[in-house]
Amino acid sequence: MALRFEILGRFNRARAARLTLPHFTCQTPLFMPVGTQGTIKGLTTDQLEDIGCQIILGNTYHLELRPGSRLIDELGGLHKFMNWKRALLTDSGGFQMVSLLHLADITEEGVTFQSPVDGKPMLLTPEESIHIQNNIGADIIMALDDVVKTTITGPRIEEAMYRTLRWIDRCIAAHKKPDVQNLFGIVQGGLDPVLRDICVRGLVERNLPGYAIGGLAGGEDKDSFWRVVAQCTAGLPENKPRYVMGVGYPLDIVVCSALGADMYDCVYPTRTARFGTALVPEGVLKLKHNAMATDERPIDPTCSCMVCKKYTRAYLHCLVTKDAMGSQLLSYHNLSYMMRLSRDLHMSILEGRFPEFVRGFLRAQFPKGDVPQWVRNAMEVAGIDISECCASAKCHAPSFQEQQPVPVDANGVVQQN
Repeated sequence: MALRFEILGRFNRARAARLTLPHFTCQTPLFMPVGTQGTIKGLTTDQLEDIGCQIILGNTYHLELRPGSRLIDELGGLHKFMNWKRALLTDSGGFQMVSLLHLADITEEGVTFQSPVDGKPMLLTPEESIHIQNNIGADIIMALDDVVKTTITGPRIEEAMYRTLRWIDRCIAAHKKPDVQNLFGIVQGGLDPVLRDICVRGLVERNLPGYAIGGLAGGEDKDSFWRVVAQCTAGLPENKPRYVMGVGYPLDIVVCSALGADMYDCVYPTRTARFGTALVPEGVLKLKHNAMATDERPIDPTCSCMVCKKYTRAYLHCLVTKDAMGSQLLSYHNLSYMMRLSRDLHMSILEGRFPEFVRGFLRAQFPKGDVPQWVRNAMEVAGIDISECCASAKCHAPSFQEQQPVPVDANGVVQQN
């Protein structure tokens, strides 16, 4: 096992930890920007270091298509290839079963993709996924899982969950570098608590270095989303990192961290930047709006990133969607915001002020007190009193002491006394 996970502080379910990987020692909770083909669009690795990025995510499927894992291996691995000295995580290619479903054929052997580059078929088996990831050389590699949208119901969900458990054994057997790369398993099972429980228990029996919660952030309702996260974090080992895949909305990250998750990834901060939207404590700032044309303020007066120090909203308004520089500057700011959010989560837990941080975050996002019901439900399970953040008619103070976690069952449902 090539990682060490040390919990430094906690509040009820929430944890602040030190995650030591072969290339970098990270602080959790943490957000990982997505560099599909070994790059975050428009940003250099030096810039990513400057803003405090700890782990970058690469995409196994796309890196194998171009430039190819064999070439990456021959050139010294992805760290050297992209000039990144900190940690890397590669996904397995499983997500492409959803995103490229029209190009994929899924069987027990693996998944056959039709290449979007040249149209040739590419068979990705659990063994081949691990072989590619061993060549790429990331600190954390993901098992190939059978991924289906959470909005799908019926026997396909059960089939995918059991196949994911069968494939994890093939991934473990194929993994040639456990001394320098950490293989994480992925919990599947859709929105079915019974299937999720079977998958959690099956993966925990394999004693993996870490675990991911997959198959979410795909269109399911938010109340189902947080309940799956709560159920899985409750069943996964305390001494191993927990990674919620595909989650990048700041509110979701705060909620999942309160429920005991540690790691997140998503294209959202950089993708939304390319559409002219900046992340701010109040939510989002749409720089394309005409009101920005004469606004001489920075994006966020509380932000110390290079963009907020040097450029006005008016200047960025002129650039967004018209000039590549606009996308680059907003991507820099948005990822700076996500790194600051990660640090704030870590330090607030460590310093014993996590509930105050959560309440401050919610007051900024929902100044009228209209905190969504799903957030209120999740915070009750997390043992955090947010009644002062909510309009009295819409949110009632929970009848528990903040330092006393609310008992929940295996499905993340509050148990009634």
